[in-house]
Amino acid sequence: MNDTENDEIKKSASSENQEEKRKKPEKRARKSQGQMIQEALGLGPTDIQDVEKKLFIVRFLDYFSEETLDFIFKDKTLDQYTKQITAHMEDFSTKGEEDILLKQSFESKRILETIHKLKGKAEEIASSKGVKGSMDKRLRRLTLYLTAPMFALIIVSFFLPQITYFILPVLCVFCMLPQVVRGRVTKKWFEFKEQNKNQIYSEYREDIMILKGFTGETLDNVRARLIELKVPLQLIKFMLYSRDYENLRLLNQKNIRGTRQYFYSFEYPQGVEPVPIPQQLLQYQQPIIPKKAEKLEKNFIVLSEMKGRDGVINYFVPTLKDKYAEKINEMLNNSKFSKAPNDFTTIMPNYSENMVIYCVCGQVVEINNVQICNWKDQFKFYLFEGEQCNCEEIVYALSLMDESAEVPEELKDIFLS
Repeated sequence: MNDTENDEIKKSASSENQEEKRKKPEKRARKSQGQMIQEALGLGPTDIQDVEKKLFIVRFLDYFSEETLDFIFKDKTLDQYTKQITAHMEDFSTKGEEDILLKQSFESKRILETIHKLKGKAEEIASSKGVKGSMDKRLRRLTLYLTAPMFALIIVSFFLPQITYFILPVLCVFCMLPQVVRGRVTKKWFEFKEQNKNQIYSEYREDIMILKGFTGETLDNVRARLIELKVPLQLIKFMLYSRDYENLRLLNQKNIRGTRQYFYSFEYPQGVEPVPIPQQLLQYQQPIIPKKAEKLEKNFIVLSEMKGRDGVINYFVPTLKDKYAEKINEMLNNSKFSKAPNDFTTIMPNYSENMVIYCVCGQVVEINNVQICNWKDQFKFYLFEGEQCNCEEIVYALSLMDESAEVPEELKDIFLS
């Protein structure tokens, strides 16, 4: 075969490839729930973003007011929050009159100064009672101290294989020890917070009420803006740590490790008729503004080896599917959602320490929402939404509804691999 013939074959193959690319449909762009709501209601590109920014400020100030001790000796963490809040407030200075007034209130009440003052006072109280650093650093240090000998033993057994039999029991102890110690330290930390929380609140109540007062103002600002935009208030759901605010509708509450969490939506003002939910948004009977949206795409767990029938799950093996995150997001975007008719304890009656879903940090996930997803009207499956973990991650779990369900070919690598 001569060079001319080779060139002709290459040109022909190239032409065919280009033709295939033209024929192949473009990959569907994924849309967030916020984008879908924006399109369905005809909102401006920044309207939902502004709501997200304000609710971020609300959640932080409410949590800081209630759990100030969680921020002691964490300068970098607090700086990250305050920088983000400051940036959001600067954005509001270019918005409408109500947002400009909100920024003026933020400055006149010296919110950032109050935050740092409370943190400093909480650190003084903690130091006077023997706590000299953050719990996170203490846990990391203890873990390092406990795992270092384990690695040393592994290295020794590598060079002296004849003593491996004697080292194995010791290694088993070292494997279990970090988790045991972590549990005890965490328990003591929660006890310390419970014992000293009231002291902080009673001694610095005035400062705390300044933060809560501004939090209430921000919530009222968000509600007024949503009503102005004709957004159905019942779609906007969020979690706070107190019941100190008005114009909210309490949806649910849970006690997680002694900390009460409240789930809210906005209450309509008296005399204002509820805005009907557009048909294309009826599927969103769950929070539409993620608390940690940038991290949702990777924390997907599939309940592999699922055993169960008629919507009840009796056995599973939790499997992290982070490498399929993009495909899972695409699958969810092609699905319709409806709230599961049964509660979580009915769907998963054996959920316990022996069969649980874990967060990426190792903590047990508390499930707060169960949805039934209908993919292209062909295949139904469960979507479990976890509470926001102490590490600030949110985990989503997927599962078949029946072990005998026939999984479409396109989704087998998600549910069966």
